[in-house]
Amino acid sequence: MTANNSAISPAAAEGAKAWPFAEARALQTRLAKMPEDDTSRPVLFETGYGPSGLPHIGTFAEVVRTSMIRRAFEVLTGRPTRLICFSDDMDGLRKIPDNVPNQELLEPHLQKPLTDVPDPFGTHDSFGAHNNARLQSFLDSFGFEYEFISATDMYKSGAFDPALLHLLNNYQAVTDVILPTLGAERQATYSPFLPICPDTGEVLQAKVIKTDTQNGMITYIDPRNDAEISVPVTGGGCKLQWKADWAMRWYALGVDYEMSGKDLIDSVTLSSKIVRVLKGTPPAGFSYELFLDQNGEKISKSKGNGLSVEDWLAYGSPESLALFMYGQPKRAKRFYFDVIPKAVDEYFTHLSKLSEQSPEEGLENPAWHINQQEKDARDGMLGTDMPVSFSLLLNLAAVCSAETAEELWGYIQSYAPDTTKASHPHLDRLAGYAVRFYQDRVRPDKQYRAASAEEKTAITALRAALAGLPEDADASDVQSVVYATGKERYENLRDWFKCLYETMLGQEQGPRMGSFFRLYGLSKSIALCDAVLADELADN
Repeated sequence: MTANNSAISPAAAEGAKAWPFAEARALQTRLAKMPEDDTSRPVLFETGYGPSGLPHIGTFAEVVRTSMIRRAFEVLTGRPTRLICFSDDMDGLRKIPDNVPNQELLEPHLQKPLTDVPDPFGTHDSFGAHNNARLQSFLDSFGFEYEFISATDMYKSGAFDPALLHLLNNYQAVTDVILPTLGAERQATYSPFLPICPDTGEVLQAKVIKTDTQNGMITYIDPRNDAEISVPVTGGGCKLQWKADWAMRWYALGVDYEMSGKDLIDSVTLSSKIVRVLKGTPPAGFSYELFLDQNGEKISKSKGNGLSVEDWLAYGSPESLALFMYGQPKRAKRFYFDVIPKAVDEYFTHLSKLSEQSPEEGLENPAWHINQQEKDARDGMLGTDMPVSFSLLLNLAAVCSAETAEELWGYIQSYAPDTTKASHPHLDRLAGYAVRFYQDRVRPDKQYRAASAEEKTAITALRAALAGLPEDADASDVQSVVYATGKERYENLRDWFKCLYETMLGQEQGPRMGSFFRLYGLSKSIALCDAVLADELADN
């Protein structure tokens, strides 16, 4: 166990500048303003999920970031906490998703609560239950500590009844919060309550003409035949509109912290106003920026641009994905395949520094937040000494045209003889990622170019310099040779390295060539120079 896992005083945490601690202090300020706050009660963090579709990158980002803030808050205050993942599974199915089978099965059930819609996958009692199970499996695979709550269960069990009746008693004040944000036509029919049709089970956008606070009822105009229908607002007889529902949930559960995407800023503002109407305190939180694809466009599930969580995990570790989520959450970031190798290597760089830092210094290290969110379950296999970077493994896989990770291990053990799969399980995982990334993402677009006459002169000199080194020369010595050879012949060393990348590796960017040649082996690197000089690699 590293020093960073030892007890850290609240005073030390108070000075931590990392953004999770800044958010934790904002929450601490909110709680201090609540005169009746019981400091022995668990502080409640919430993340929300709409189960009309499968879990996606936004779901992961929200849970992992909230978990980081939760851990920072625990260190800062010593107070107990809870994290709930709330599924809005009583929402009506508005449209049929494109990525589900048996779509014709869903057609007759549009507008019904998701937990009353048949499961097109045939594995659960409802479409909502299927997606809820997928969500929990998704979160469990990352080791998140959370409690799952279903909106359907809360509404139908009566758990939300007191809050629903309270909102009914403040019906007009709540409505007045929302009306100014609506157009004239929508204002005429808006009600915070959506009745569930007793006949069809559909969630209705119906005009409410009467509220009965004494009996806990509303009366609405049936859109099918203009009949006046009265239903209870309790026991699952109604569901609240989105912004009122969010506010009621905060109020009923006593949510202390919830973050949300930038696209929900207006919803947060309105829901917070409704909480205040109910005499509650809105949660602390912040609005995070959304993800962009490699062209700078917002990632859209319907467009299919950008990455999914599954895409990332095919080529990079969960820790590297968590690191990507850690960095600058209030700034829009491009989320595409080419950022994976950098994130993987940056994670291990941070991790190696963590073991050398004091507990207080470690609080500024992203790896501390990532490891802490799993409660140090991986202490025995952190493997902070990574003799080979992921970027080097990628380039090695490319030069070797590797089909399996086993092919890379011969080079790894020649480079670092004391390294084994057992001693470095993370490195073994990275070798597998590297082979897969090369085969799927690099090989299809790999293009070598022929070296020019001037470049061949420089590569001939490099070959001779490499031949003059012992096979076990240090990577730094090999890099010095590469550097000196280029400096003698190029005004701009970038042109020299670009030449090596494009003629030897078939790509525009690459690793530190001294480290690569040492990993690949000097004799094989000399043969690689010969192949370039003979134009054997250049694409026709």
